[in-house]
Amino acid sequence: MNFKQLGLCDPILKALAEQEYTAPTPIQQGAIPPALAGRDVLGCAQTGTGKTCAFSTPILQRLSKKVPNPRVIRALILTPTRELALQIQDSIVAYGKHLPLKSAVIFGGVGQQPQVDKIKKGLDILVATPGRLLDLHGQGLLDLSHIEIFVLDEADRMLDMGFIHDVRRVLKVLPQKKQTLFFSATMPPEVMELVNALLHDYARVEVDPVSSPVAVIGQKLFYVDKNNKTKLLCYLMQEWDIPAALVFSRTKHGANRIARDLNAQGIPAAAIHGNKSQTARVQALNDFKAGRVRVLVATDIAARGIDIDELSWVFNYNLPDVPETYVHRIGRTGRAGHSGTAVSFCQFDEKSDLKAIEKLLGRPIPVVEDHPFPMVNLEAPKRDKNGRIINAEDAEARQAARDRRRQRQEEAKAPKAEKPAKAEKSAKPEKPAKAEKPAKAAKPQPPAKPAKPAKAEPPQHNRPKRGVRQGKLLDTMPQQPSVPETDFYKPNPLDSDVIMDATARLLAPRRPAAPPKGEKPHRERKPRNDRKPPKPEPQVQQPAKPEQPAKPQAGKHHKGKKGKPEQTTILPPSLSGKRRRPRGNDKPRPVETPMKSNRQKDSTEYRSLMRPYYLHDED
Repeated sequence: MNFKQLGLCDPILKALAEQEYTAPTPIQQGAIPPALAGRDVLGCAQTGTGKTCAFSTPILQRLSKKVPNPRVIRALILTPTRELALQIQDSIVAYGKHLPLKSAVIFGGVGQQPQVDKIKKGLDILVATPGRLLDLHGQGLLDLSHIEIFVLDEADRMLDMGFIHDVRRVLKVLPQKKQTLFFSATMPPEVMELVNALLHDYARVEVDPVSSPVAVIGQKLFYVDKNNKTKLLCYLMQEWDIPAALVFSRTKHGANRIARDLNAQGIPAAAIHGNKSQTARVQALNDFKAGRVRVLVATDIAARGIDIDELSWVFNYNLPDVPETYVHRIGRTGRAGHSGTAVSFCQFDEKSDLKAIEKLLGRPIPVVEDHPFPMVNLEAPKRDKNGRIINAEDAEARQAARDRRRQRQEEAKAPKAEKPAKAEKSAKPEKPAKAEKPAKAAKPQPPAKPAKPAKAEPPQHNRPKRGVRQGKLLDTMPQQPSVPETDFYKPNPLDSDVIMDATARLLAPRRPAAPPKGEKPHRERKPRNDRKPPKPEPQVQQPAKPEQPAKPQAGKHHKGKKGKPEQTTILPPSLSGKRRRPRGNDKPRPVETPMKSNRQKDSTEYRSLMRPYYLHDED
């Protein structure tokens, strides 16, 4: 059977011929006809069997029949990893080379603006990862209401990576009426629940038994201790003259360590895992494909989606704890009918994982015993409190993560203590440099400027403390008060303590001090407007008596210096706006008022009802 018999159009057949595709694979023979007919398809096959072509060619042919103007997204392909999304996009571009369709890929880890610009220009097919798709849709930058065909690739991998909830969120924003193409290498119960809820009247295409490896892949097993795995890998690379190999590590920390050790032995290697940026991952993969890197060390994130032409060697540096992952790993070789070899290293505490893998395969993996690094350590593996075996790679990775976290915390604390020291060092050479310039110019102005703060400091410390309360105020007052200082030497008249203290003194009744024996009571007060001081009043004053004058009457004539009469009115402190007790050297300002002929008193001439609470007498 050829592709033309499957019902594909001439532009697609021409593109497949340019890609040197001669005969369809079993999954392509079973999936393309029902997909072209518009039916839902459930494809179950291991990686490397041509699933991308099985769903890409029907999509291209169906969408090319009618291209709307403007273009809207009519097909969505959802993948778990960025590498797989990029490879699917490359395949769509290659298969649709002679069709008037546009496609793009979006994924996280890079800036979104270039991806948004492609979407705004108009697309027919969109390849995406779940996270970036939901992000752009939540921002209102993506319209998924016109989707006609939805493809979910590597559904079981979505489940393993924790994307199954994101997949359900994506399904809620898609139209109910659409064609769905569902592909997965394994069919766990969770995936079958999703299939039953998503597919309707679907065609099931299952080429090989689930999780069975490709028959053309040769498998070899080496028993070796953990410390000798890197040595054995270098030995095999040189002994078998391996041009390029894909090495799988259990942890990200282990991937970095393996790549570092291989580079130290003169074997160019690069690591690719989830902690690497998207740019670094793409660069490492491109270098490996171009031959600039001989060994690509990857975690299970790269077990799917890496499609490298004529990759012949895959190494399992650590055996996976999930048997199905072993199948995905070795599926990176032996693709498109080519032969390949999968080499696995097994240490003593990984024998339980090996038994699970061999049980899934249904046969034992051939063991190679003749090698220079045989397994010597036969100690029983350590177990945790629950009796589970503690994997040495996982323990090493956790310890490395704790060390990195501790180092980051120390680095975060260190700059805080180092910054002042650095500032002092940098400030010391600057001060003499600034002092030299005015010395050469012989200008006395620069040394005069720092003398100002020196003048402001002595008054603060030399001020007389008036009781404990005044001492506390002086201790807490700022160096430069926000308002000018008053006669009371208050730091700030608007402070709450100062206001409360002054208010208490204003409201407290004042008792005149008794004069010394043998002396008559008198008041030290300067005459107002150069007039004679009034006679002293008796000590006991009755505010209710009318005979006691409170202040000079308006209109009363006083002789000035030249003998001319002056008419003045003195305002009481309650109406004068003054907030402090007047000193002896203060002179009240006279207010000139016109002479009234009918001798009617104005409001300022009446006796104040607050007379007993003033701090001084109104004469």
